[in-house]
Amino acid sequence: MAREIIQPKSVHSTAGVGYSHVAKAGNTAYIAGQIALDADGNLVGEGDIEAQAHQAYANLQAILEELGGSLGDIVKMTTYLTDRSQLEAFRRVRNHFLGNPFPPNTLLFVSGLAQPDYLIEIEAVAVLTSAHTGPVDVASEL
Repeated sequence: MAREIIQPKSVHSTAGVGYSHVAKAGNTAYIAGQIALDADGNLVGEGDIEAQAHQAYANLQAILEELGGSLGDIVKMTTYLTDRSQLEAFRRVRNHFLGNPFPPNTLLFVSGLAQPDYLIEIEAVAVLTSAHTGPVDVASEL
């Protein structure tokens, strides 16, 4: 099965940093951990877990919509938080974006992420019901 590496236009560029936002095999999309960077690469919500969680979920939503899907297509998530005391704030934002039944999620508390100001990172696997459409850069690999 061919694999596609996708750089969605709706989120910050990963050019030159050694990873891609999405790998797609068949109708399954593997989405790299999303952090609180806006489309221009600026950190949203320095020191504010709710603002950062909102931006991370908004990034996931934008990527999935660009691929022709939605947050409802997520079948597995992994969430990384840097502060256990921020769990309830994270859950409030999660509940805004996702509803019951929630997709499976592994929640980890870590001592740090790629940059000291990042408070949350969320990665996801989604099974899309249709092929991606829209402004994405695709590199197919065999």
